[in-house]
Amino acid sequence: MRMYDIIKCKRDGGELSREEIEFFVNGFTRGSIPDYQASAMAMAIFLKGMSEREIADLTLTMAHSGDVMDLSRINGFKVDKHSTGGVGDKTTIVVGAIVAACGIPVAKMSGRGLGHTGGTIDKLESFPNFRTSLTEEEFYDNVNKIGFAIAGQTGNLAPADKKLYALRDVTATVESIPLIASSIMSKKIAAGADAIVLDVKCGDGAFMKDIDSARALAKEMVAIGSNVGKKTVAIISDMEQPLGFNIGNSLEVIEAIETLKGRGPADLVKVSLTLATYMLILAGKAKDESEAMQILNDAIGSGRALDILRKMVAAQGGDARAVDDYSILPGAKLSGECKAVESGYVSRIACEETGECCVVLGAGRETKESEIDLGVGIVLSKKVGDRVNAGDVLATLYANDEKRLDEAVKRFECVYHIGPKAPERPVLIKDIIR
Repeated sequence: MRMYDIIKCKRDGGELSREEIEFFVNGFTRGSIPDYQASAMAMAIFLKGMSEREIADLTLTMAHSGDVMDLSRINGFKVDKHSTGGVGDKTTIVVGAIVAACGIPVAKMSGRGLGHTGGTIDKLESFPNFRTSLTEEEFYDNVNKIGFAIAGQTGNLAPADKKLYALRDVTATVESIPLIASSIMSKKIAAGADAIVLDVKCGDGAFMKDIDSARALAKEMVAIGSNVGKKTVAIISDMEQPLGFNIGNSLEVIEAIETLKGRGPADLVKVSLTLATYMLILAGKAKDESEAMQILNDAIGSGRALDILRKMVAAQGGDARAVDDYSILPGAKLSGECKAVESGYVSRIACEETGECCVVLGAGRETKESEIDLGVGIVLSKKVGDRVNAGDVLATLYANDEKRLDEAVKRFECVYHIGPKAPERPVLIKDIIR
């Protein structure tokens, strides 16, 4: 078997066999297939696409290119949750605690962020001394005892995907639906859950900018799940404006805690409960959305979900007092307000630019080596559809560096768009792909 022939087959629109896909993935992972041939293969896939069967074979081969988690030591039906990422997305913290409080174990492998703010791991490290490097024994024990654990991804989880993504990033082939879908799902399959709920973000602040591309990606990932024997549901949710009001690591932790206390912003509550609903349904804990919502609201109202978060933080070495005393979390010394220059209604919040302002403040990484400041970020005061008067505070920016604050405040001036008429409120849940 030659890589030349495999590339030629896909270039000409042919369908690759499982053996050919395995030859490519395993050879590239080991280093016997050079970057230039892998680049040609990625471009051929980008241009010609792949069938559902090909994508399933590619996903499984990448998933088994390294470690595959064995969650059989954890009692119960395990459901994983994944978001394609957005601005202000702190749903993993909320959903994990609520679902665990409903009796479904949540064994979550998460990564660090490269972009607007840190990933879930970075956010949780806002709790002083919180540990994300857990031994397998600690990870399994914590889930069995508490119901919820979040650990950093093992370095050998789907290494083929890590290597291929790095190549796609510099060869203009990132935007391929088959390659995006197999990338995400290979890591989810390697993480070992019995079922998967996907949150596919759609809009200005998301990777998928329009509903058609978001739906195409969601359908592809659900098809992969079905083809490899994993129950999978995808929720397409809005990311035309930030989710919630707080953007930044410790600020997002605070908003997640407030949500578990029953005081969360409506949009964050809606998206979190929708994701949790389908986690309960896939696990057989609820027969439909109505029953699931009753169970979830009880988990929040009773305080069980908040208690799960306290126990999880403490079990991983973090200072759980911060759940009730936010002054323990990292903060910022400086702040600056952005005010409305005219009266009217918020017609648009430039979501991606809001995220970029967070990077300027230091809340996100510009490169993998960048240090992030856990205490800085942005707190919005108004959302799309809200009435504002000239002089009203639209947002407050928090920083620990005066130059960063000045630059971010200047950039933020173009984020809010004010119009004379009240626009329609964004539809939060755009579609559900089963």
